[in-house]
Amino acid sequence: MTNNSTSPGRLAPPVGGFQKIDGRRVFVHRSGSGGPAVVFLPGASAVGLDYYGVQQGVSQFTTAVVYDRGGTGYSDPLPLPRTATAVATELHELLRAQNIAAPYVLVPHSLGGFYAHRFAQLYPQDVAGLVWLDALQRDWDTFLPPAMHLAACERMGPDPEQLGRMRPALREMRGELLADYPEHVRQPLIDAHDSDEWLRVGSAERGTLTGLAAELQAGPDLPDVPMIALTVVGTDPAQQALMPERTWQEMHDGKTRMDAALVSTVSHGEQRILSDTLHHRLCFDRPDAVVQAIRDVVDRAARP
Repeated sequence: MTNNSTSPGRLAPPVGGFQKIDGRRVFVHRSGSGGPAVVFLPGASAVGLDYYGVQQGVSQFTTAVVYDRGGTGYSDPLPLPRTATAVATELHELLRAQNIAAPYVLVPHSLGGFYAHRFAQLYPQDVAGLVWLDALQRDWDTFLPPAMHLAACERMGPDPEQLGRMRPALREMRGELLADYPEHVRQPLIDAHDSDEWLRVGSAERGTLTGLAAELQAGPDLPDVPMIALTVVGTDPAQQALMPERTWQEMHDGKTRMDAALVSTVSHGEQRILSDTLHHRLCFDRPDAVVQAIRDVVDRAARP
């Protein structure tokens, strides 16, 4: 792994370092030891170190890995959006280059669900378990109301001008979410999230949700490994103001049925519903629930 040195104008990560993949630097931070290793796959607009808190919890009992997909976070820039295959292949190469032994417990959040599913399609023998953190699925449009279909979600993201106006509120929210992080990680992460580059990337990654779902539909189902899905059904006042209560309720019902259907496809699947947090706040409000779900899957995966 290369060191933390970064080219002029590039943000330097407060912890972790870089691994060269295809001549590009990919940010990675690992902690803990033992296996199966747990790998976090961030949502759109999120980066690996946003999961630092839950990573520290998991590192108490096994190896825990956070990273930034190429083109996002501290990793070198790439044109976005990318295919699920490109992202999954990159992650596979990263884990091998880091000598992190397979199989892995994959922990995708939000958009990360598409990439975890593709990884499992391409490398089923390298997946020991799955912990779904309110993550996207290829069957999303089957369960969710039309107003929330993937094509609609692609158009929903704020444009650059709106992002500019939201900036102070986003910074304040991030400060609150990361309040418990050590200061040497917290402040650089808040500043980096506030950069033009990071703000642009989140919108760019959301630009091909329908394409990603179609890519996954052309491939196999998830392997039969232990799985826990955390389904978040908390009520967000900001989003409530944007849509009728009926749509809101249909969305919660749809997500609940979708995750229930997902865990029913494996022999050892379980759904846990959380009503006291929101989609983007899950790992900050309920790190206990996230770490416990991961511990349970790691334990089940380790059994003969």
